[in-house]
Amino acid sequence: MRRLPRTLYGQLLLTLLTSVLLANVVGIALVLTDRERLSRTLRAEYVAQHLADMINLLDETAAGNRPKLAAALTSPSVQVLLDHRWVEDRKTSLPEAGKLCQLIRSDLNFPYQMQVLSFSEDTPDAAEDLLRPFLAPGQHVFTPGNKFWVQALPSKLGDGDGEAEFKIEMATLQVRLRDGMVATFRVGQIASPEETPWRVTAWLLLVALVVAAVSTWAVRRLTRPLALFSQAATGLAADLDQPPLPETGTQEVVNATRAFNRMQKELQRYLKTRSQMLAGVSHDLRLPITRIRLRLEQLQEGTARQAIERDLLEMDQLIADTLAYLRMGQGNENCVLLNVGALLEGVIEDVEALGAEVVCSAEPVKPLHARPQALRRCIANLLENARRYGGAGAIEVRLREREGGVVIQVRDHGPGIAEADLERVFEPYVRLEDSRAKHTGGSGLGLAIARAIAREHRGDIALFNHPQGGLCAELRFPAERRSGGA
Repeated sequence: MRRLPRTLYGQLLLTLLTSVLLANVVGIALVLTDRERLSRTLRAEYVAQHLADMINLLDETAAGNRPKLAAALTSPSVQVLLDHRWVEDRKTSLPEAGKLCQLIRSDLNFPYQMQVLSFSEDTPDAAEDLLRPFLAPGQHVFTPGNKFWVQALPSKLGDGDGEAEFKIEMATLQVRLRDGMVATFRVGQIASPEETPWRVTAWLLLVALVVAAVSTWAVRRLTRPLALFSQAATGLAADLDQPPLPETGTQEVVNATRAFNRMQKELQRYLKTRSQMLAGVSHDLRLPITRIRLRLEQLQEGTARQAIERDLLEMDQLIADTLAYLRMGQGNENCVLLNVGALLEGVIEDVEALGAEVVCSAEPVKPLHARPQALRRCIANLLENARRYGGAGAIEVRLREREGGVVIQVRDHGPGIAEADLERVFEPYVRLEDSRAKHTGGSGLGLAIARAIAREHRGDIALFNHPQGGLCAELRFPAERRSGGA
């Protein structure tokens, strides 16, 4: 089951092709069977007409000339024996034998007495018993491969010379002529030539190929809009301004595409309205903070003033981080081809200026399409998180290329994070117990903003506890993909 296709196109195509193949195999078998049945019927009718003609001719011929006529009528498929012995109580009861008699009688000039002694389904022993009265001393019946053969003396064949062999496959029957003479006919099966019905087989195979080709085209045409729909849905999060989908295909696909395009327009309208609201909120929040700062300047220096200034600074930072998080995906910054190593060195210098010790191990990597300021902030948030909560050890940074993509690892030497919290810390405003002290600062949005930027570039961030201690943040960007809607 694992090898079966998982796509809708593959499953539909496999179903159609399997059905076509099965239908053609059954069709070929039925055609060949009917062909063989028709061939047998025609052969039986031919044999019956041939025997009827011989019976009529023998009856119309004078008794003295019949042996010569019997010898002339004898062939590898029919043996004619003239005798006055009528075999009693050996009449076969097979239905096929009755049908053969009916076919013969329909072409006779006189309703002669007739009986079928054996048919092809009879046993070789029965054939040997019924043929024994016609055999001269020393003659015998032998049955190689269940085919009945008899050696006949020349006297039984009329004026013919030598001995002959006759193959009995179909029937042995007797007819009593009008003068009382009994004619015994041993009829061999008239076999049709052994040939492969290439014409019928080739025709059915041609039909199968045409149906398969049409099915492939039809399934591809029906499933292609769904593939485009899936690609558009996957890229919607990264590029909300992507062109709308073409509304083509079946009615169901058109309805789904139309609903998707309408949803995309509603999302664009919603984000545009949110941007306008954010601009208003930013102005409305910063204005009171500015007024408080102006009034604070009128107060004398003291502990209360310093506490208010710290609160205002924290509030300002919280507003800035919140607005930055809410503006993810709405920036006007364009993507460029970045030298990731040079960008990383600049961010490390900024962190070292704050007193952190950073050890960097950078390998040559290919350039990355990204928004410079956004990516810089993403890396800076990871390094700042390691600086604040990573303990006294140096921050270890590694840059390398893996599977064609760019990977940046930031490891600290702090206490790490519980396994249950490795994903929870990416949620907005989540701060673990160890980081809630006021001297650590932070708004709980650093990792959330970093992951949002990474995913905006079609990458991601994962946290895990290093086996040798400390927390490791891994920033990954996929291979050969332009990021950030570029």
